[in-house]
Amino acid sequence: MMIPGQVSKKVIVTGAAGRTGSLVFKRLIGDSRFDVVGLVRSEASAKKLIAKTKCALEEVVVSDVTQMEFENVDDNPHPWPYALDNTEAMVICTSAVPQISKLSIMKALLKIPLNILTPNKKAINFRDLQFRYRPGQYPEKVDYWGQKKQIDFAKKLGVKHIVLVSSMGGLDPDNFLNSIGKDRKTGEGNGDILIWKRKAERYLCVSGLQYTVIHPGGLVDTEASRMELVLDVDDNLMKNEKKSISRGDVANLCIAALTESGDKSVSFDCVGRDVAESEESTIKSAEDVLKNFLATGKTADYRLGPKGM
Repeated sequence: MMIPGQVSKKVIVTGAAGRTGSLVFKRLIGDSRFDVVGLVRSEASAKKLIAKTKCALEEVVVSDVTQMEFENVDDNPHPWPYALDNTEAMVICTSAVPQISKLSIMKALLKIPLNILTPNKKAINFRDLQFRYRPGQYPEKVDYWGQKKQIDFAKKLGVKHIVLVSSMGGLDPDNFLNSIGKDRKTGEGNGDILIWKRKAERYLCVSGLQYTVIHPGGLVDTEASRMELVLDVDDNLMKNEKKSISRGDVANLCIAALTESGDKSVSFDCVGRDVAESEESTIKSAEDVLKNFLATGKTADYRLGPKGM
């Protein structure tokens, strides 16, 4: 709720056309406390975002931050669109997205008859499916260099606070997600997405900017505010049997970070916990959950994790 006379906070959402970014963007454009700009890399993404959120044309900016040059200001002292000026906060929702191999799907389907006849074997072993990244969209480029460039851009803009949507599991180099994009036999290739994400987080932590780093568990497209939000640090929640969370709940946590963080920087993991239908009325809002967590003083320990990264 806006206080009379209060000026709305200008926020940039990067990766605004993505599945999580579009939810964050849509919530912000519906909240009078914020003046939001969705930043996308292409005209196609802009059209997709406008169609999905019904936002105004001026609320979307097409610009590729990774191609901006901040060093040689003599040639171009203002290499970004003027619509991005006077931004106070940035929500980074960009991420490398793997594409499933159609050949691996066909092979998995052909195995189903034999698998269902084999005791204790699933019809489809999803670990048999193969994923790869599109050329030029590898984790190192998108999740490290791309996010590093966005953090540098935020500093040039005078942004005070960055909310970064990352991923849980960054302490385990053997996490399955790190194998995506690698050759199964040699282990070589363009993978290690969680390692590159964590390296970008560390860069943000020493940037001098206020930060909120959110490590969601497995993202699911279920209704928000139907599960109890659980926050912790340092992959402690990886021990839970259920390690998923609604994208909508992650979006709500992003908004909560913008309103409830004060001047505190924090990095945390988050999952959803199922509750009985009769108890849904007791589910705390993302704002209350984050406020309670901030009061504990807990945050991720970036001395942990794979060495050399």
